[in-house]
Amino acid sequence: PWPGGSRHPPPGTARHPASGHRLARARTTSRVSRRRAPSRTDPGARDAAAAPTMIVVVAHSDKTGTPSPLVRLRDAVWHPTASSLRSLALLGVIANAGIIVSGGAVRLTQSGLGCPSWPKCTGDSLVPTRDSGHPALNMAIEFGNRTLTFLVLAVAVAVFVAAARLTPRRRGLLRLAALQPLGVVAQAVWGGVTVLTKLHPATVAAHYMLSAAILVAAYALYARTAEGDAPPTPLVGPRLRALAFVLTAVVVALLAAGTIVTGTGPHAGDAAAQRFGFDIEEVTRVHGGLAWLTVALTVALIICLRRAHAPERVRRRATALLVIELAQGAIGYAQYYLGVPALLVGLHMLGSALLWLAALAVIFATRSRDMERLAIVDHGDELFEGQERAAVTPSARRPSRA
Repeated sequence: PWPGGSRHPPPGTARHPASGHRLARARTTSRVSRRRAPSRTDPGARDAAAAPTMIVVVAHSDKTGTPSPLVRLRDAVWHPTASSLRSLALLGVIANAGIIVSGGAVRLTQSGLGCPSWPKCTGDSLVPTRDSGHPALNMAIEFGNRTLTFLVLAVAVAVFVAAARLTPRRRGLLRLAALQPLGVVAQAVWGGVTVLTKLHPATVAAHYMLSAAILVAAYALYARTAEGDAPPTPLVGPRLRALAFVLTAVVVALLAAGTIVTGTGPHAGDAAAQRFGFDIEEVTRVHGGLAWLTVALTVALIICLRRAHAPERVRRRATALLVIELAQGAIGYAQYYLGVPALLVGLHMLGSALLWLAALAVIFATRSRDMERLAIVDHGDELFEGQERAAVTPSARRPSRA
């Protein structure tokens, strides 16, 4: 029984009065049935009418009162909050960046045609078979990468469902979330095109750039979950904003040039794959020139941000971008002079995804939106703190004496 002899738990009850266990989710259900009026000939009906209604309290918790990971994941998707949606959006960013690295591993291990058909692995089987004419390891790597696509799709669908069930509904977030499952499906279909064209370097390059485009939607959703829905307010001047956009455009050109170098170099994904007919040294020089231009623009942006006394958050994002550029450049020069070893090429592909995300972070840091939900602050999130300082006046942050 609950305190006071009540059959219902008092509002806000968090622990069971007898066991002391915390109730992760409690639901009170009662069954109300029509009882016939007691009669003199049926004493059992009189007893049934006098019987109390049964109350069942269902609590899903372990001995420590903490919900299981599956319960938390279910609630994050089906009963989302602003904070849980932000966590799911971050998971979407990680998943879409990870599929770039796994796709690079397929190419670097010469497993691009481990499954020579699509959507089936072989002409008559969805899974690898022994008599396909390809090594078992290469088939397993390619088939594993195809299987990971379903995991990325599951994450994208979970993000979309959470955005659709968020209360109150935010249409901007819903549109960004819808782009992720659509992008993953398009990426999977284009992956089939790369297989059917026998890993033509043009289709492989387009496959990578499509992944970069999906990352834009994924990161935009992650950034928007920490913002309100008011129109964006610039935190820097128009010239600095223009410089940031020029820098982002040069990064796009740098990534595209990297796909040309990849399509000309030795790691084709299969021995029978076609290559671009460019001179490898010439395209490498173009790629390196764009890399140095990116570094120069980033240094200029950092200097201008400091001279303009831009918000600290913007300057930190630009500095982080410069650090990633220098690390990526060091890996690039090392792999060039060491004969393009596969391990360094894989690290270079990971660095390209991080470089693109860092460039996007700079763009989103140069503007702010009205903060409408202060409850999304988690562990002193730097992104939120910077926008809160820009959106909330000092007088509004002072506690009221009343």
